Amino acid sequence: MRGFPRPGGPVNAVLTAVTLFALCSGAWLLREGTAPQGPPQPSAAQAGAGRDRGGGREDPRTAVPALPPSPPRRIRVPAIGVDAPLTGLALTRTGSLDVPPATRPDLAGWYEAGTTPGERGTAIVAGHVDNADGPAVFYRLGALARGSTIEVDRRDGRVAVFTVDAVEVYDARDFPDEKVYGPARRPELRVITCGGGWSRGTGYRGNVVVFAHLTGSR
Repeated sequence: MRGFPRPGGPVNAVLTAVTLFALCSGAWLLREGTAPQGPPQPSAAQAGAGRDRGGGREDPRTAVPALPPSPPRRIRVPAIGVDAPLTGLALTRTGSLDVPPATRPDLAGWYEAGTTPGERGTAIVAGHVDNADGPAVFYRLGALARGSTIEVDRRDGRVAVFTVDAVEVYDARDFPDEKVYGPARRPELRVITCGGGWSRGTGYRGNVVVFAHLTGSR
């Protein structure tokens, strides 16, 4: 990680849509040949509708204070039944974001050279949608609704509580790097997996991205 800034800085700018391709082969669908129903995709009603994602403007009188840096240990998304351990993810030699092992469908990962969840800035969590044996940790991520809660257990014993602002899907060719990975003035979280339809030749065509911001801690 030599040459990268400390967590909380603009390190997320090195990430691009290309970094997520390793998540998106659709191994289960390739093995099965067909899928009567792929993973759920977000509807237009769950999109951001022009909200200031990534800017993080909110009333300072009601803003939740940022937490100090602390690595995350677990992520929970009750609305879609996710309760998963987190592992640190680094960049590969080619500059892409590494991914959790495909043999661990229950495992999600966080970009450990970037912002920690709850800290001021944009924290990144990513995980597989499926593997060769079936659905993986974020298979139902596209079904998440605005207003849902995401909880992240941290090593310091605190739990960072986020509220979902938007759930969107992007084609890989039009992935909005700055909107997803850009710096934020408040504590924000992005949760990313594959989506946008699937084809045998190319795998998943894009990514599902959840935008959330810190609304509490305990």
